[in-house]
Amino acid sequence: MRYMYDIAIIGLGPAGAMAARLLDKEFKVIALDKKDPMDNASFMKPCGGLLAPDAQKALARFELNLPKSVLVDPQIFSVRTIDLDTGDSCNYQRLYLNLNRHSFDLWLQSLIPENVEVHNNSQCSEIKSNGDNFEIKYLEDGVVKEAEAKYVIAADGAASMVRRSFYPNKKIRSYVSIQQWFTEKHSNPFYSCIFDSKNTDCYSWSISKDGFFIFGGAYPSKDSREHFERQKELLKEKGFEFGEPIKTEACVVLRPSSLRDFTLGKDGLFFIGEAAGFISPSSLEGISSAINSAFYAAKALNSHGENPNKLYNTLTFKLRLKITLKLLKCPFMYNPFLRKLVMKSRLTTIDVIDS
Repeated sequence: MRYMYDIAIIGLGPAGAMAARLLDKEFKVIALDKKDPMDNASFMKPCGGLLAPDAQKALARFELNLPKSVLVDPQIFSVRTIDLDTGDSCNYQRLYLNLNRHSFDLWLQSLIPENVEVHNNSQCSEIKSNGDNFEIKYLEDGVVKEAEAKYVIAADGAASMVRRSFYPNKKIRSYVSIQQWFTEKHSNPFYSCIFDSKNTDCYSWSISKDGFFIFGGAYPSKDSREHFERQKELLKEKGFEFGEPIKTEACVVLRPSSLRDFTLGKDGLFFIGEAAGFISPSSLEGISSAINSAFYAAKALNSHGENPNKLYNTLTFKLRLKITLKLLKCPFMYNPFLRKLVMKSRLTTIDVIDS
């Protein structure tokens, strides 16, 4: 039996959950998400779980206030930037919020109105257009089910199955993100940003969180695990304490390199968040773009115009331009020579006082 909906949302991360919240209540909406709200192990996204100022601003636009249950200890006010190429290290002030990323996603999902039919533990296995509507097959608790919708919002992340189905030849610069959790052994918890051109032309990170120490990074697809392990060995020499990993997470992460990398969709299909390629090429921050692109997609559909895809393209132009302009920042972060000059200048650094 195939049920008919106005809109189907594939994925309920920050992008999909925000879109579900903002769509007009008159729409009949189905939302599919593969995570299990009751099982933390079902959330395996390598994310440091830091809410950047841009993401805070995006939430503020909707007067959304984070519940205390989403935040974790400690709240850290600086980032230790480490250049393994030169051995140099600096501290910079950062106004991030340290949170439990899985709890954050569940909180956003809790804001979805009751008119949206939410299916957790459900993974979209097939999607196609029949010319008038989209036919969707999904696996829910081991059972194949079907749905049909006039519009589809693809919010299923960097490895978007929807994007692969409709744009099989679309190639976007991508990395393998790997992250491991350890029992915290450092006497003074910290957050770090690590550059190491021998192992990746992107960056790595560490963060202390509720008694755990998390280390992760974005690595070239080829031999990504080897690069990850080599970098851990180098960081041990810098005083990082790892021990035995409690869990390991991995996924694909996109890193757009031009305006052509974005996938917006057409003919009733809308891509939002990282499924569209909306992620910063300099910092890999994507929550702010997920929230903003969800707002634009909902606004386009709520307009009830003849061509909501055209409106969505127009509304996202500034977002696409903003992300693309971040490419100008990349050489000062990722070119070893320019990064060395920036760090040696000590501009905006914090002098850490040993106590």
